[in-house]
Amino acid sequence: MLYVFGKLVEEEEGALGVWTTYIVCALGGSLVSFFVIPDAVSLGASAAVFGLFIVSVLLKLSWNIRKLLEAAILGQFVYQQVVREIQNHVAGGVATAGGQVNHLAHLCGALAGAILVLLLRQLPEPEGQK
Repeated sequence: MLYVFGKLVEEEEGALGVWTTYIVCALGGSLVSFFVIPDAVSLGASAAVFGLFIVSVLLKLSWNIRKLLEAAILGQFVYQQVVREIQNHVAGGVATAGGQVNHLAHLCGALAGAILVLLLRQLPEPEGQK
């Protein structure tokens, strides 16, 4: 998932955009998880991937028909993943070989990605990019 959604973000924003998104979403998911569930151990990698899910869809949103179709297809997948994470979080997590999955971190990583895109869209476009 990291490769697929990382490539989608890279197509739109370049390698720096992928790294920035990954780090912001990993930190966002981990920090919220730490403050809400202090005894949970969270490295943030899966939160970062969930952030890339959201960012890849939001970056595809434009009035270009090709991009709208891509956003609709990706959006359906991302929507299903987010709903599944909400259901799993409400149910108390899913047991794995290594313990519990931190669904709150996944959701907060996705939220951090959405906030990042919204903030970046507020920046003026550089001259020559219009």
